[in-house]
Amino acid sequence: MSKVHPYKERIADISTINKSFIILALDLEPRYHDLKYIESLVSSLYPYLCAVKVNFHLILPFSKKTIEETNRIIHSYGLLSIADIKLNDIKNTNEVILRYLYSMGFDSVIVNPIIGENELRSFVRLAHNFRMGVISLAYMSHENVSEGYGLKIVQSSSKVSKILRLYEIFLKYARRSNVDGIVVGATHLKTLRHISSISRIPIYSPGIGTQGGNPKSAIDSGSNYLIIGRSILNAKNKRKALSKLLNLKEFKR
Repeated sequence: MSKVHPYKERIADISTINKSFIILALDLEPRYHDLKYIESLVSSLYPYLCAVKVNFHLILPFSKKTIEETNRIIHSYGLLSIADIKLNDIKNTNEVILRYLYSMGFDSVIVNPIIGENELRSFVRLAHNFRMGVISLAYMSHENVSEGYGLKIVQSSSKVSKILRLYEIFLKYARRSNVDGIVVGATHLKTLRHISSISRIPIYSPGIGTQGGNPKSAIDSGSNYLIIGRSILNAKNKRKALSKLLNLKEFKR
């Protein structure tokens, strides 16, 4: 049996081979919740991608068999699959969910670090036993993210108290837990630049296009992978839209 390399290495290798830092988000409308459509989409776009993110609102209405088939399609074109469920529950529940995701063929999962450092560390250990990756939220792409991830938190010890943003605490959890990536929105460049300047964890950035994020600005600010959904899915010529992104030679790699 051939050795399965860790997720972080696999996605980096595929990104290099395909010369792509783009992850397609399957933000599909209900009328496109169809395996034939998904296969036609992936078969058309796979040379321009490194992974596909399967969103929660697609996972929910699908049966286990349909999700397995979706991942089989993604893998058949040499791509990885990411389960975007922003996992956030007690340890036992998280581990049961992880085992289901693994059995359905997912390569990685997005989690919410609000579960705490110890729970995150335990979850990452189990995921890595399965050669699955864990991508932890740090600063999401939506407009009002500062109301949550940007909150100021006072951390006190016996000697000193200091004020940190919640995302800075989450970044500490991510480092100490050995996660494989963090999510930082392309719509908040100042925060993106700050995080990339103090962390070497690969950054996954949603928010490109429809939400207002600029792909070049995100890459220049430290993003390693761009998560793009509606801007591609709603384009008349999806291959052309992706090709244009990858042909921007001023991108820093």
